[in-house]
Amino acid sequence: MYGIIATWRMALEGVTRADQMLKDHADAGDAIEAAIRDVEDFEYYKSVGYGGLPNEEMQVELDAAYMDGDTFDIGCVAAIKDFANPVSIARKLSKEPVNNFLVGAGAEKYAHKMGFERKNMLTERARIHYHNRLKEVQELELKPYSGHDTVGMVCLDDNHHMVAATSTSGLFMKRAGRVGDSPISGSGFYVDSEVGGASATGLGEDLMKGCISYEIVRLMKEGLHPQQACEQAVSRLDEQLKRRRQKAGDLSLIAMNNKGEWGVATNIEGFSFAVATETEAPEVYLVKFDENRKQYIEKASEEWMDNYMRTRTAPLERK
Repeated sequence: MYGIIATWRMALEGVTRADQMLKDHADAGDAIEAAIRDVEDFEYYKSVGYGGLPNEEMQVELDAAYMDGDTFDIGCVAAIKDFANPVSIARKLSKEPVNNFLVGAGAEKYAHKMGFERKNMLTERARIHYHNRLKEVQELELKPYSGHDTVGMVCLDDNHHMVAATSTSGLFMKRAGRVGDSPISGSGFYVDSEVGGASATGLGEDLMKGCISYEIVRLMKEGLHPQQACEQAVSRLDEQLKRRRQKAGDLSLIAMNNKGEWGVATNIEGFSFAVATETEAPEVYLVKFDENRKQYIEKASEEWMDNYMRTRTAPLERK
């Protein structure tokens, strides 16, 4: 059995590529890296990689992580600038005996030494988003932080090897040097090939408060199905944050166990995810809520899919 699950519609093309690789008996690590690189390279996805939204100083700082579920090897980079495909840098770091988490200038020096591609990650489209948001904040008193959709994935190959990985540009107009949950083990991601894996997207500052990816894997280890584990972990953290802090940020999680079974849970409207397994073709689903606030999952319609790409690739004008 093999499978891959990922946060957001933007992962579909990568998941489709990984699905074909897994059919051809590729290693989970190779499949997940290829899948995330597809997202990083597409400039119209404005929360990951090339074209990612900049910080308050109009610099694109990227975070990424990679974890091997067999060995627990972990590699992470944070606040790295001017390098393409941070997920590949994170994977390379996971092979190092020490110094597995590098940030800022240190991560950039390592990437340069290892021969990774230098690239200006700030696109003209991202500049327009930045200037338009500045104007909106000034005129409408809006909060600048909007657009924090991490691509997170969990992958299982037919040798029962599991991996997890993440990549993001973080909060739009964040402070320079800000790091969220995405490269943090146990918060943005966690995987154990003997159990399963999970990955998160949402407000990193709140996701980190619950070490939620590790919690989902822990619940699966106790015997819960990935769907039950996701729902339990998300609802508990959401409730705790509201009780102790009177509010909870966006919390969305995906998970897969070592049988290829998957689950997803969120506390927001509009969360989408992509999944493919040996018995399921690559597909995008939406998480919705009924009148009693009970979560259910629905296949994304062709109209929704068309509108998604149309809005993300529509021409932009500076306001």
